[in-house]
Amino acid sequence: MTATEPGPLQPTADGLRAGIDTSRPHPARVYDWFLGGKDNYPVDEALGRQIMSLDQSAQHVARGNRAFMRRATAWLAAEAGIRQFLDIGSGIPTAPNLHQIAQAYAPDARVVYADNDPVVLAHSAALLHSTPEGAVDYLQADVRSPRRILDLASATLDLSRPVAVSLVALMHFVPDEDGAYAIVRHLVDALPSGSHLVLSQLTPELDPVGVQRGVAMYAKGGVALAPRTRAETARFFEGLLPAAPGLVLLEDWHPELAAEGDEPRTATPVPLYAAVARKP
Repeated sequence: MTATEPGPLQPTADGLRAGIDTSRPHPARVYDWFLGGKDNYPVDEALGRQIMSLDQSAQHVARGNRAFMRRATAWLAAEAGIRQFLDIGSGIPTAPNLHQIAQAYAPDARVVYADNDPVVLAHSAALLHSTPEGAVDYLQADVRSPRRILDLASATLDLSRPVAVSLVALMHFVPDEDGAYAIVRHLVDALPSGSHLVLSQLTPELDPVGVQRGVAMYAKGGVALAPRTRAETARFFEGLLPAAPGLVLLEDWHPELAAEGDEPRTATPVPLYAAVARKP
């Protein structure tokens, strides 16, 4: 590490003054720990280890989600011609980031990230290195405020033109009582024809006991987790046209687009459904 490289975050008083709550785990930081990142706190690692003690596949699930994001972004940029992306619940930067993938296929792609964790804000500079032809921006915002996200994103994105909204491994942290379906509907309704929804969702259908243990473990950390069935997940895509192969288990969505270094498939499927769908 050179003198100019940032080191891992530490739970200091400065962090607390910056609005980072180090007393409770945050999904983005637990996810970072699963991915082998260093931008998390002991409380996040503790929850991650507790989950791993019950389910050794948790790290594989996190990496599988990341690989799905890469495949979906590559498909949207290369095959669907999308040039604008709104990644909500972006998480702590982990290369390759969404904009790096999109701009590798389309240098003029414009990308806006949004997350509600101040740790992500602290690392937002790592997200803002765009190609000269394109643009990248970061918003400190919560998915539960979709109107605010769209208003702020409109400074970078032209919302009269198609946008791909990415909600990868996010909506299972938004319970039904928090208006999960209404949030997604608001985002989709505000965008023009040709826009796409990218979403992955934890399901209890493959391993009900193991997923319920995970729900209980997150609840002890103060984090709500809302697994959904395939039918419940399909509700997010109502009125949209799913791209082939439709709503499938995460690893079955265009596995031929896997990149070098992606997590190999195991005998136990990742318990998430995923799809990419177009607004007609």
